[in-house]
Amino acid sequence: MSTGRILIVDDEPQICRVMRAILCTAGYAVADARSGGEAMEILRRENFDLILLDVNLPGISGIQTCREIREWSDVCVIMLTVRRSEKDIVAALDAGADDYVTKPFRTEVLLARIRASLRRSPLSPETLGDVIRFGNVEIRTGARRVTANGKNVRLTPKEFDLLLFLASHPDVALPHDRILQAVWGPGYGSEIECLRVLIKQLRKKIEPCPGSPRYILTEHWLGYRFLMSGEEFAGDPGGWAAGS
Repeated sequence: MSTGRILIVDDEPQICRVMRAILCTAGYAVADARSGGEAMEILRRENFDLILLDVNLPGISGIQTCREIREWSDVCVIMLTVRRSEKDIVAALDAGADDYVTKPFRTEVLLARIRASLRRSPLSPETLGDVIRFGNVEIRTGARRVTANGKNVRLTPKEFDLLLFLASHPDVALPHDRILQAVWGPGYGSEIECLRVLIKQLRKKIEPCPGSPRYILTEHWLGYRFLMSGEEFAGDPGGWAAGS
């Protein structure tokens, strides 16, 4: 049986009932909200381990709700959406979601995504050391905090796990599927667009010039390489071309 507190945010009562039954059977404690505003009120009173957040909500959209949550909380967020287009998935992840699940979903898929989002990074401070430094960036592994040029950088849980995994494999060409399975879980491997979005977000937050990255380099048609020294960055596009 699983443990943890989950907040369901969905305005469709039947979907809420179904998800509540699934999650309670799996061992989770569950609460629900019917709008983004109601969810924010609940989150200010109570602590949760994960939020299942529908994209299409009345009033404040799920995307905007996620952005507001990310202003003050690192809680895991999985977006629920009926839209499968790349644009919509990018919007959810760009807002700070850790993952997304498209409706209709299979029970085992939803539970697997929840377990993957709740699990701790496989990399421990004991393995990596308490502090990792490169350029003007410092990662405090135990505290799960990052600073750049002496200023705190707010990362989502998955952004932090991704950065930690890359930094623990300096100057190694890492395939997309290896990164996805290490950071998200063994059930992942083909969600390359999800990885690209988080790479783009990390570059915005830690690179001196995100368009010409020094640290997170693209290995075209393969994956990414993390360069601790930041010396070989000239010419890397860091963009959205195929294979980036």
